[in-house]
Amino acid sequence: MGVRIKSTGISRDTDTFSIVELSGRAARRAMENAGVQPGQVGVLINAGIFRDSNTVEPAVSALIQKAAGIGLDYVKEDPRSFSFDLMNAGSGVLNAVQVAQAVLATGSTEHVLIVSGDTHPSLERSAGDSEFPYATAGAALLLEFTDEPDGFGRVHTVAGTGTPAVESYVDTATMGNQGRGLMTVERDADFEDRLLAVAADAARKALADADREHATVALIASTPTPGFPERLAAELGIAADAVRTPDLSQGDPHTAALPLAYDAAVQDDSLNAFSHVLFVAAGAGPSAAAVLYRLPAVVGALA
Repeated sequence: MGVRIKSTGISRDTDTFSIVELSGRAARRAMENAGVQPGQVGVLINAGIFRDSNTVEPAVSALIQKAAGIGLDYVKEDPRSFSFDLMNAGSGVLNAVQVAQAVLATGSTEHVLIVSGDTHPSLERSAGDSEFPYATAGAALLLEFTDEPDGFGRVHTVAGTGTPAVESYVDTATMGNQGRGLMTVERDADFEDRLLAVAADAARKALADADREHATVALIASTPTPGFPERLAAELGIAADAVRTPDLSQGDPHTAALPLAYDAAVQDDSLNAFSHVLFVAAGAGPSAAAVLYRLPAVVGALA
């Protein structure tokens, strides 16, 4: 018994740079792909960090919930739903999986919808650059409880020491009247190595939960640099051809990297040879989270 991915949805549409709209579209597509109605989603969790015009209030999750069409009616007979932001840099998606596991175990709702994605606050571009390396994209994971043996295992987390390795902030000393469209991102010179250290630590803890003699494992990891997943695979002794990554042509999708990579791998049937996916997320803190996901037989290899 556990929690598994029922469907995914993504949006890298080019007609808008609004992460509220893109995440809302991804959420709707995830529900449509699963044949699930909005009233069947009890909780929506937004793990995105960089948002439209540096919005602080209301919670961006509420805006995405509205864009997704979830819980818009307020009559007595309507099912209850709510949403909240869960912000923990690049690790937020897997922290949201932790919360979803706890919620779905209670039987209080059929589905939990996790959305993630980031955009430049100016809403004027989708591609990252040296000053703001993050690509605009929205992604969604629709989760359900299952009595089958597949699904997520325990989520393991690791917190590093020292400086955060990556920092993002609005510089109030220089922003003038443009603060809603600006974001400063600073990375330590050794940020990739420090993220790799905590990611490898979390990943090893997750792998310890598996029967490695019989498990065949694909790796899906954060992409703070294009080569980060391959470096992590080498550190863990996972073959390079078992690594699955999202489209990085416009930069790092940041909080959307894991759902985007999983969606792409499912769409091209490249998980057929594997029994498990090792999801590893890492970001500012430095912090990392990892979880082993047992694939349903219709997606991966027969157990």
